[in-house]
Amino acid sequence: MPAEYARPVVKPPAYEYHGLMAEAWDLLRGDTSGWEDRPFYLELIRRFGEPALDVGCGTGRLLLDYLAEGIEIEGVDVSPEMLAVCRAKASALGLEPKLYEQAVEDLQLPRRYRTIIVPSSSIQLVIDPATAERAVARLGAHLETGGVLVMPFMTLEGDESWTKEVVRTDGALVRRTARSHYDPVTQLEDTDDLYEVIVGGDVVAAERHVQKPATRSYTLDQAEANALTATDVRGANNNWCATYTKPENENCTFATFEQCQATVWGVGGWCRPNPFPNTAFGTGWSWSKPPRQSRSGR
Repeated sequence: MPAEYARPVVKPPAYEYHGLMAEAWDLLRGDTSGWEDRPFYLELIRRFGEPALDVGCGTGRLLLDYLAEGIEIEGVDVSPEMLAVCRAKASALGLEPKLYEQAVEDLQLPRRYRTIIVPSSSIQLVIDPATAERAVARLGAHLETGGVLVMPFMTLEGDESWTKEVVRTDGALVRRTARSHYDPVTQLEDTDDLYEVIVGGDVVAAERHVQKPATRSYTLDQAEANALTATDVRGANNNWCATYTKPENENCTFATFEQCQATVWGVGGWCRPNPFPNTAFGTGWSWSKPPRQSRSGR
């Protein structure tokens, strides 16, 4: 074992993002203003309507940007420490976001939403498939009639190891040393992250965060099954949209999921509930595929 990994593992609370991990998250992530998913989700909210909900909002990467643009959006996250950072950033910007501290599988909010986004493949942090199914059902229960749930998935593969260092404004060096291992049999990924604060060459603070497992990968069939769970909550009267990748457009005239699936099978595409039931909305509209996901989005 490398010397840096000889440090004791921090005993985690019930949520993953805590301690130095939460404190250094924005610093190590850097400037996200040019990330592709920012305009992607903003376009969806403007197309499908407000109010919107940012699930796994973290420190407010998207939420605060959208609030500043006048979007009616609220946020929910399981980590009180990430939410505390979000509130501090909001206060500095003169914003007052409505934030909730809840686990997505137990979501119980006082209102429903026209658009719900789950950026950065955050649903994959829910490891147990049955719990993930319950989480998607809870999201579906919080949709307005005709609302849309946008929930990208990332493909996990192989092992990774890397180190990133950033200097804080006070001159301290913050370092993250990360390792991950993915098991294709179990579809689970383990992570081992060491966070260090270094002043004058001395390590003045360090935390080792180990999650076994940390993330679950999903096949297309598994992801579609979760999507159907959300649809079932809203009822069986929705039409379905076929979204094609070649060319990228939609046909929202299908009465059943089976009819839609038969159309996209083999030609590249996927099916989703029509956000405006019993209409052909989306036919002929261009449609952007979700941007490539990152293991450190949030």
